[in-house]
Amino acid sequence: MTEKTASEGEDAGWLVLIYRVPSEPTRLRSTVWRRIKSLGAIYLQNSAAALPASVATERALRKLRREIIEMSGTAVLLSCSVLAGEPDVRKAFQAARNDEYEEIVDKCEDFLQQVKKEYTANHFTYAELEENEVDLVKLRNWFAKVRERDVFDAEGRQAAEKGLDECEQSLEAYAARVYAEEGEGQ
Repeated sequence: MTEKTASEGEDAGWLVLIYRVPSEPTRLRSTVWRRIKSLGAIYLQNSAAALPASVATERALRKLRREIIEMSGTAVLLSCSVLAGEPDVRKAFQAARNDEYEEIVDKCEDFLQQVKKEYTANHFTYAELEENEVDLVKLRNWFAKVRERDVFDAEGRQAAEKGLDECEQSLEAYAARVYAEEGEGQ
């Protein structure tokens, strides 16, 4: 059983968290801001963030609401099926996902440059291979998190998928070279 997301039905609705956090200490504000960003929410205005409704996002926002109240703040979580200006909110939501996908593409380019640097330095070791494998796993995990938040199928996803595929192919070629080089040394 899968949960209904906004991309699967136009009537899935929105969740809007309106909150106020004490101004001091400032770490409280940044904690809330980081959490909201990690959920993929977009700000409608200061201290008002929106997400397409789903069971998982409601649970996460309810938890965040409780934490804000424990910080001596105030928070209200609204569920709505009508959101005036929804096309603009959807565009902002997609733009936020596209920005995240673009960051992934940039990190893929960095990854490819790192592998290329290993070729240039003629550095083919199991340690480097393992380090690059860890980096690729991090990229894949990051992509999976963004993809999970991308309920409206932002167009930047294809470029990120292509970048990850290129990284995978590059790593496979590098691994083959490492195995060949290490095999000759024994």
